[in-house]
Amino acid sequence: MASLFLYHVIGDLTVGKPELVEFHDSETVESAIQAIGESPEGSIPIWKKKTQVGVIENSDLRQQRFVGILNSFDLVAFLAKNECLEDQDKALKTPVSEVVVPNNSLLGLVDPGTRLIDALDMMKNGVKRLLVPKSVVWKGMSKRFSMVYHGKWHRNGETPSSGNNNLPSNMNLDASSSTNIIREKFCCLSREDVLRFIIGCLGALAPLPLTSIASLGVINSSYSHIDSSTPAIEATTKLPQDPIAVAIIESTPDGQCKIIGEISAFKLWKCDHLNAAWALANLSAGQFVMGVEDNVTSRSLPELSINSPTGDNNLVNGRSSRKPRIFSSRSIGFFSNSGSSSFGSRSMYRGRSAPLTCKITSTLAAVMAQMLSHRATHVWVTEDESDDVIVGVVGYADILVAVTKPPTAFIPANRAPGGFLNEIQN
Repeated sequence: MASLFLYHVIGDLTVGKPELVEFHDSETVESAIQAIGESPEGSIPIWKKKTQVGVIENSDLRQQRFVGILNSFDLVAFLAKNECLEDQDKALKTPVSEVVVPNNSLLGLVDPGTRLIDALDMMKNGVKRLLVPKSVVWKGMSKRFSMVYHGKWHRNGETPSSGNNNLPSNMNLDASSSTNIIREKFCCLSREDVLRFIIGCLGALAPLPLTSIASLGVINSSYSHIDSSTPAIEATTKLPQDPIAVAIIESTPDGQCKIIGEISAFKLWKCDHLNAAWALANLSAGQFVMGVEDNVTSRSLPELSINSPTGDNNLVNGRSSRKPRIFSSRSIGFFSNSGSSSFGSRSMYRGRSAPLTCKITSTLAAVMAQMLSHRATHVWVTEDESDDVIVGVVGYADILVAVTKPPTAFIPANRAPGGFLNEIQN
């Protein structure tokens, strides 16, 4: 395990992070769609409102008000219900308390001086957000140096002795501050924040970054999936937790499974939620991810009556009169091009609807870079010699496990469990 996880603290990752703005469970689904679309992380924490206004709230009380994390998968699944499709206006006015899955364990409360390794352990065990008090003394000095210069770890309320002159001038604590925690001010760190920090320190993790994900043993073969011929709505019954994604697969004559797409919070992040909800309820999984307009005529497509705002393709903010509109799966927001191909052809799998994939021989650094460049929560893993034959998935938690395991825990490629890696050449 790299020493950087021992000597860095979580406060190092909070520099530049904006103050947390709470989204309350009394807000509407319509507001949540807009908030998630504007969120840099594709999901938003949901909070209960404060019961006592004007009372100073500490970190523990704030964490108790945390409800859970809401994402686009949750919203589209809710809007795909029959009663929501029948009355979309009512559905959009539904409070998010009826949509979000309560799970208080997804948030962890940490002090700015918490060691990074301890925060990583929390995230490996299921925590997806870290609530960190904003500190007024985090100027030029990371508390990772407290062990070096003072012989011990300093807690939030501790400051070095005024007689200690060994500190460089640019690393002195702000002596004018009577406290180093700003009341009522917090920031929230995600696993993506942690991954961005780690990828900037790859040199300290050698040889891990250039080791294949197969050798590291981080490929998760227990992924959620449904067949392309299955109704797309079946994806909501899989209830994937981490990553929140369901692979859409097709079986080959030799019994292998090829991934052709996915239904996930990541893919639905900036989609047209109302159109996606209709498609989820009425199309097969293959049609949902590939586009029905490429294998059927427009006359055979249903008419979808929706609210369409003037001059905008966002269906949740408009209040114009309803008008019939021919459904096109491109309007969901998956597709970046308009190539015409027959249903099931390989070219149909490309574009924004294409799943993000890597090979079992891909290095850890390459997979991390893929996830960060695409703002993805996961990458599907395919066989090295056969395109699109899926063997598993790699998500945030898998990567955090990989970067913190000792080198002796690496799995040789020719002895990897599961059987699907046995043909990798050493």
